[in-house]
Amino acid sequence: MNVLKGPLLFRPVYKDYLWGGERIPALYGRTGAPRVCAESWEISAHPDGTSMVAAGPWTGERLDALVRRFGRDLLGRRTPQADRFPLLFKLIDARDRLSVQVHPNDANATAAGGEPKTEMWYVLGREPGATLYAGLADGIDEAALRRALTDGTAERCLVRLAVETGQALFIPGGLVHAIGAGCLVYEVQQNSNTTYRLFDWNRVGADGKPRALHIEESFKTIDWSLRPPRMTAPRQTVRSGPNAWSDVVTCAYFTLRRMELASAETTPLDGSSFHALFVEKGSVGVSADCETLALSEGTSVLIPACATSYTLIPEKTATVLVTTL
Repeated sequence: MNVLKGPLLFRPVYKDYLWGGERIPALYGRTGAPRVCAESWEISAHPDGTSMVAAGPWTGERLDALVRRFGRDLLGRRTPQADRFPLLFKLIDARDRLSVQVHPNDANATAAGGEPKTEMWYVLGREPGATLYAGLADGIDEAALRRALTDGTAERCLVRLAVETGQALFIPGGLVHAIGAGCLVYEVQQNSNTTYRLFDWNRVGADGKPRALHIEESFKTIDWSLRPPRMTAPRQTVRSGPNAWSDVVTCAYFTLRRMELASAETTPLDGSSFHALFVEKGSVGVSADCETLALSEGTSVLIPACATSYTLIPEKTATVLVTTL
């Protein structure tokens, strides 16, 4: 088989960490997920969790193998490398708060020994009082942060942000951050699994011992010039009859937009990028190259860049997040 134009549906890769919750299987009917599920890697070609096609003519094929076979026909002209999928898409359910961490950026990844990772979070749900942490408070320099880490008071060094469902937060590589307890987020990130744990709230792991920290790697990675970001709301940019497109986040590595659907919408593709879709609310049918899939709420699908167009048909109304390069 040499043709790849239809929508690609994948089997998620589930990760169970000590802070994980129960909302991913409960909200989205994920019968294959563990009851406690911290992360669902929705679309991934990373070696630590590679997606496999779950339906259609490519069932059982790995995403990384499809990338090697089809290159820019799958990824699009904008991809930095024709043989590597550039992004990773996740659902994250934080019953407890994640560790305070930092990821490398393009400038310091080599010095720190990891892969660059810029990411964004879109808030799918939150419990009352849930927060995100992003950036360092005014006056916190390297010496102040090291002192706080030593005496276990690093929380006071962080900027804490109240969150609402539908808001987004951009996290460039080099920014200190953490997801707070009670947040359910959709994450778009560079294809990387490098995380340096700076502080873990003085807690212990399942074995009763403190989890490993990466203090020196973190300090090689922190970009002290970054100011704390703010939560943002989608900004409507295009209305097509009863449907509306809104910009959520745009950066050098990806663009995320939100589509609110009340009727069928056909989106043309020009070969520059794949389209990665996530159904935030409702149910839709997606059709491309004479192939059609029914997508329920919480489902992700990838439209290859070589498809000429795709059509979304909502059942009543639906909201879809669309990521491109």
